Amino acid sequence: MTYDTALIKALLALLVVLVFGTLGYRAIEGWDFLDALYMTVITLTTIGFGEVRPLDRVGKIFTLGLIIVGVGVVGYTLVTATRLIVEGEINAIFKRRRSMKTIQRLENHMIICGFGRMGSFICHELHQRGIQFVVVENGQHVQERIVELGYLLSPGDATEEEVLRAAGVDRARGVVSVLNTDAQNVYTILTCKEINPNLDVVARATEDAAVKKLVRAGASRVINPYEIGGMRLVLGILKPTVVSFLEVVMDSRQLNVELEEVCVAGESVYVGKRLVDTDIRKELDLIVIGAKKKDGTMVFNPGPATVVDAQDTLIAMGKQEMLEIFRERASA
Repeated sequence: MTYDTALIKALLALLVVLVFGTLGYRAIEGWDFLDALYMTVITLTTIGFGEVRPLDRVGKIFTLGLIIVGVGVVGYTLVTATRLIVEGEINAIFKRRRSMKTIQRLENHMIICGFGRMGSFICHELHQRGIQFVVVENGQHVQERIVELGYLLSPGDATEEEVLRAAGVDRARGVVSVLNTDAQNVYTILTCKEINPNLDVVARATEDAAVKKLVRAGASRVINPYEIGGMRLVLGILKPTVVSFLEVVMDSRQLNVELEEVCVAGESVYVGKRLVDTDIRKELDLIVIGAKKKDGTMVFNPGPATVVDAQDTLIAMGKQEMLEIFRERASA
């Protein structure tokens, strides 16, 4: 039985004793409700103010029984409540300490700054995909929810350098900044890039004017959710089948199909080969829908004669297990 369940049972027992004592004094002594309740309370709490009115023999016997039973119930309730509060706080402290120790060992992880509606959705998706991440959040009530969900937490203001360092920003692979204001996101990005210049940073912008500022601060990509949402609504009206297809592709839980980007290493077996000569389509059953060349040029729907060069980033679609094999061969 958990402590919260025990506390509920103890409170119910205390309520039963209060009702029993109040009704008992009303029946035995003929007192009104307030006097009977008052006598029950001062008896159970052992305050010792004295009887409301002189008790007869039956009333004294009833009071003795009420003291024996009631004081035990009150004591048990107080002990259970104290244990729940103290142990709850201690458990929270230990959880945060374990979380910080785990963060100190992390490398190549993601850092999510902000745990609002968008931040919580991002964390859920990363958790579902088994990607390690740390949440930086300043709100105390939100911090409790993060801990309850089992996410790693670095408590504090994401704009402060020591908080970001505690989250392991110098060892992280990327940062997603979805704080409440564009100004906070700009300051967070500046601090992150100062600590780790090679960091990949994605930021949310709430206003069009903030996009350029976020890019200047060092954001690799800036997302305006209102523009994306508006475009999604327009496409949902004009091209509903396209939107349905994209939803299936983006949600791997429906068909076990994902989009993945894979960087081709210099020593990979794919370097120097045409796509038609590789095992990407024949064996792995993957579709290459795009390729980003080393100079940044994007090739859409590369043909079978397209030659794979070192440092190319290939965008492939297919089953997750095949994509994993593709990633291993591309990096080997």
